[in-house]
Amino acid sequence: MSIFDCQMIDLPRISDPRGNLTFVESDRHIPFDIKRVYYLYDVPGGAERGGHAHKALHQLIIAMSGSFDIHLDDGNSRKTVHLNRSYNGLYVCPMIWREIDNFSSGAVCMVLASDYYDEEDYFRDYNTFTNCVRGDK
Repeated sequence: MSIFDCQMIDLPRISDPRGNLTFVESDRHIPFDIKRVYYLYDVPGGAERGGHAHKALHQLIIAMSGSFDIHLDDGNSRKTVHLNRSYNGLYVCPMIWREIDNFSSGAVCMVLASDYYDEEDYFRDYNTFTNCVRGDK
């Protein structure tokens, strides 16, 4: 996989004078079934989250409130995506290192995941991740 497989997904928006509504449907708006939802909030100024990659997990990351930056790295290329709209999500495929920072005050980062939590699915050391991507032992 490469960072170019990670794409922004525009989610449906239903506009209404009483407030807007956005929804996400598995295998319809995103390319996986949702098995877990979690969210980050009350992130202190200057803090960073992420700092890992997943071996098999697919994710959709949404800025439910506020904004933040996601830095993606496939071991060869890097790109940064700024999220600040609750009707856009960033699809992150497996084998992509991610770091999240630049959280605005009151930001809420929601993540839809393709599987249940499994510590064995994580790369938590960048050098181990890049060695695996490059085929080193």
